[in-house]
Order: sequence, then structure tokens, then C-alpha cells
Amino acid sequence: MTKTALITGAAAGIGRACAIRLAGEGMAVGILDINLDGCERVAAEIKAAGGRAIALEASIANRGQVTAAVAKLRKAFGPVTVLVNNAGITDMTPFKEVTDELWDRVMEINLKGTFIVTQVVLPDMEAAGWGRIVNISSSSAQTGSAGMAPYSSSKGGVISLTRTLARELGPLGITVNNIPPGTVMNTLMSEATRHRVAVPIETMVQTMPVRRAGEPADIANACAWLVSEESGYVTGQTIGVNGGRVVS
Repeated sequence: MTKTALITGAAAGIGRACAIRLAGEGMAVGILDINLDGCERVAAEIKAAGGRAIALEASIANRGQVTAAVAKLRKAFGPVTVLVNNAGITDMTPFKEVTDELWDRVMEINLKGTFIVTQVVLPDMEAAGWGRIVNISSSSAQTGSAGMAPYSSSKGGVISLTRTLARELGPLGITVNNIPPGTVMNTLMSEATRHRVAVPIETMVQTMPVRRAGEPADIANACAWLVSEESGYVTGQTIGVNGGRVVS
């Protein structure tokens, strides 16, 4: 039976790579993002390769929009038993300049949004007695990152949420893990580097054990394993895909 996966923030970057990889593994995929045009391009790319996909427009921080999008996905492909929580926003603001509004917005998208989407799809996994949830966090949550207090804090919350849900949902047949990417050249990284006054990416990667920036496909490779049958005894884990930026 074909599994149905929902990937958030899938119009580009890591989300797009995960969607294409999971579709290649035979899953039907929901491509969810606030950028509907981008979702439709990714869905068309998957369909052209012989896969099944549907474009879904929603802000993950809006429960009504998420509920409607998931209902559309269920109608198209059936219950959702695989979830990749990838959508998020970044920011490069010195701590003393962070406003209440900025803090709240980053938390609302990165942490509350992950909570909302997971809660909306959970009944499908409970009914199936099987589920896979992968949260995309950040290595900045593990190391800290100057000028990224709201972002790193929100992603630290995603790691804690992952561990808590692994304990709570494990008895239901649902595993929950997270991948904190390192320096991955995607849309968020490009946005961050436009505001970064520190070390260029080319110099930064020379300090890492694997001397290159990551690619979205690197994250998708790990994600594909974590949502497979083979990873059923892995839950509550932080699987760092970071070129050795964080060694633990």
C-alpha cells in the first residue's frame, strides 16, 4: 500500500529535496508551503518523473489553513502517515535589537507551526498504528549562533518537542526524530548570508571536518531512512547532518 507523506516548506530547498526523494521511494506526497507557485512546480516535477504529488498552500502557523490542506491531501491520496516538518524562517538580528514582535513571529512559525501540523496529522497515524515524523531543526540550536537568538531558540524547542513526542507517541507505533542541518546551501541559508557580516561561507566550510557546504539532498537522504520501515527502532534521536560541524 502506498504511503502518503506531507512535507512542509517544500516549495524549495530541503523541503523540495525531501519531497522528491520520498516520491522516488514510492510515496504519494503533499507539497505544502505558503508559496503555491513553488509547490506546483515541485509537484509537476514529481509527476513528470512518474510520481504522485499535490500542491498545498498553507501557513503552518494557521491551524485552519493546515487543517484544510491536510483534508485535501487525504482526499487525494489517503491518510497521512509520514510527516516532514521542514517549514521555517530564519533571522539575523543582534540580541539587543530583537523585538517582541520578531521573537513571537519566529517562534510562531518554527515551533508553534511544527506543533500545529503534527497535531493535525496525528489522528491518521494513530488510526494506522504506524507513523514517521521527522522534524528539521538546526545545528544552531546545538551550538548557539550569534545574532540568531530567536531562530536558535525556536529550533532548540523543536529538538525538545521531538524528544517529548518520541516518548509519548512511541507506544502508538509512531517514531519521531529530528535532523539538525549544518551549513546547507538552500533558500534560508542564502537569506541569512545576505545579512551576515561575519565569515564568508567559503571560509566557514574550511573549518569543518567535511570541507564542503551541505546540499538539500544530504538532508533528504537521512530523511528517507528515518521514514522507512528499517528505522523502526530509532526514535527521539537527533541525527546531525552537518559535515561534522557538531561532533558528539
